[in-house]
Amino acid sequence: MNWRFWNKRPTEMPSPDTPDWERALLNKLALEHLREQRRSRRWGAVFKALILLYLIGLLIAAYSQDLIDRVSTAEEHTAVIDVKGVISSETDASADRVITALRNAFEAERVKGIILRINSPGGSPVQAGYIYDEIKRLKAKYKDEQDKEMPVYAVAADLCASGGYYIAAAADGIYADKASLVGSIGVRIGSFGFNEAIGELGIERRLLTAGENKGILDPFSPLPADQRAFIQSVLDDLHSQFIDAVRSGRGDKLKGGDELFSGLFWSGQEAVELGLADALGSASSVARDVIGTEKLVDYTKKRDLFEEFSKRIGASLASGMLEVVGSAGLGLPR
Repeated sequence: MNWRFWNKRPTEMPSPDTPDWERALLNKLALEHLREQRRSRRWGAVFKALILLYLIGLLIAAYSQDLIDRVSTAEEHTAVIDVKGVISSETDASADRVITALRNAFEAERVKGIILRINSPGGSPVQAGYIYDEIKRLKAKYKDEQDKEMPVYAVAADLCASGGYYIAAAADGIYADKASLVGSIGVRIGSFGFNEAIGELGIERRLLTAGENKGILDPFSPLPADQRAFIQSVLDDLHSQFIDAVRSGRGDKLKGGDELFSGLFWSGQEAVELGLADALGSASSVARDVIGTEKLVDYTKKRDLFEEFSKRIGASLASGMLEVVGSAGLGLPR
């Protein structure tokens, strides 16, 4: 077997006793340089080919999944949309992504029902409110155009709390596992107060504002009673909006009192007893027993290839920078 590609051939250097050995030496060095260039080009071509194959593989994987989804949607099915993680404009559970998935599901021809599979501790009340309102709007539009209902059910996984429950309240029914955590109907804002600590350290806080309340919630300034009352009134207003949404969605199903809206959360079994959920169940059981078609098709808005690639590249760059900083001995704070 010829191992020339992998093994470097030993270079025979001309002896000084050889006539014109200087010229022979230059020729040998030139030939070795050319050989090294060829070897570098060869390995460069190999690496480029591997990168190309990797990208082609990603494209095939993306399009094959799309093809599978297209084939799956040719028959009657239940559309499943994941609301996973913190609800924020920057996360996979953003209103833009969830609403796009909802619209696709409502417009699909073979969808018999929609399941929102929620596993979220909550997040932005604005993002959750967008999704809540869009569920109501899409249901009304579908009823007006198709003269029939499109059932939408929420299924709680580990967590269906705060903003996650806000979204669930728009559904026709809420199902949970007996160990799911459900509820947390409340609003919070958090901060710290360091004004006394910096005073004891002899530090002077210099905060200049145009507008007497512009520095509200500054952690290095005291919180006056009037500002505290103002913040509480804002929280109470947001809480009232949350309560109204839950009461509108759940109606007479609610069996508890004001404790339901105190920010407490309950197990799935307790949530059923309190009317926060309708019954115990999973996405599969709801599709099979409630909607009437066991076939599940995922309509969750996934990150496209460019987004995923950018996300991975960004993570790789960050990791590389941390390695460089660590190797330089700069000692990042922990």
